[in-house]
Amino acid sequence: MSSNLSPGPPVGPPIGPFLHLENVDKTFFMGDVQVEALAGVSLEIHDGELLAVVGPSGSGKSTLLNLIAGMDRPSGGTVRFREENIGTFSDSQQTDYRRERVGYVFQFYNLIPSLTALENVLISTELSRDPMSPEEALRLVELTDRGDHFPSQLSGGEQQRVAIARALAKNPELILCDEPTGALDFTTGKRVLRVLVDLNRKFNKTILIITHNSAIAKIADRVVRLRSGRITQVETNARPIPPEEVVW
Repeated sequence: MSSNLSPGPPVGPPIGPFLHLENVDKTFFMGDVQVEALAGVSLEIHDGELLAVVGPSGSGKSTLLNLIAGMDRPSGGTVRFREENIGTFSDSQQTDYRRERVGYVFQFYNLIPSLTALENVLISTELSRDPMSPEEALRLVELTDRGDHFPSQLSGGEQQRVAIARALAKNPELILCDEPTGALDFTTGKRVLRVLVDLNRKFNKTILIITHNSAIAKIADRVVRLRSGRITQVETNARPIPPEEVVW
């Protein structure tokens, strides 16, 4: 396999939404209790955008991410990816969507402990029709010399960068990050954010980060604030700051 990832076009204003949520609701039932996780959420995500979704625990961030990832279906409204309604996909179509078009970075890495860093990334490439090489994915997150190490031999930041490489190696159109710095210290967290910003700016990858940490939102093109399942504010950062300048 060879890398198909090449630098994207010069960074400029995002052009046209490639993911569109319209009046999205999501309701869960816990016994006889109805929980409204999302209510009337409408949002456009643009190609090549770095978007941060910020909110406290229970605001609906993870629910929103799972709907966009095709891991759950909305109770109402539509989630469209390049004009395709994800909510109407069959189970096999949802699986194909997750395999081919979405890379997912988890807060706690979710690496397989019995496999090396390179092997963890390799598994991801075997699920995609047009992947890059796992070696190239590790090079892009600056872990070329750690490919033969097991997760237990890596620091938390290195494990998270392996997780990013695993998501990136599928060559997805969209990378979704669930609290990517939540389990990391301040310095390591900023290094992980630098990797994500570089993937966005240099390779035009569309990246959505959910976080409870408002300081992280300063690196994004736009910031969406959620509370109690509703969007309360959408802000545009005229000048996103470098990750190295983030303080929390």
